[in-house]
Amino acid sequence: MSLTDPIADMLTIIRNGIMSNKIKVDVRFSKLSQEVLGILKREKFIKDFKFIEDKKQGLLRVYLKYTQSGASAIQGLKRISRPGLRRYVKKDRIPKVLGGLGIAVLSTSRGVVTNMQAKEMQAGGEVLCYVW
Repeated sequence: MSLTDPIADMLTIIRNGIMSNKIKVDVRFSKLSQEVLGILKREKFIKDFKFIEDKKQGLLRVYLKYTQSGASAIQGLKRISRPGLRRYVKKDRIPKVLGGLGIAVLSTSRGVVTNMQAKEMQAGGEVLCYVW
């Protein structure tokens, strides 16, 4: 079975894992998912992720991050651009998430980056998701 939107699937799996206080969740492997998870790890929204080999396309095991009080590092995830309606922004219209407290993940011609990196590079692109 092929997925039409692996990013939305990944975000839903992570959101459901957080709501049920899971330590780790498994999502299907795709290069785009791997790059988005790399950004989430670098921005300290998740602990880590690793590739798990299986007979098909592989899995990405995501280790979720919680505070000492048990609250998740990720308070919210929102898919912006989707297969039925792509959302693109120009370099001067890059969105801020919660006044700079969250991040927007963009797919640019120079790779998958955060909104702050896209501003520094002066590059627009497709807004994949918001994370706060």
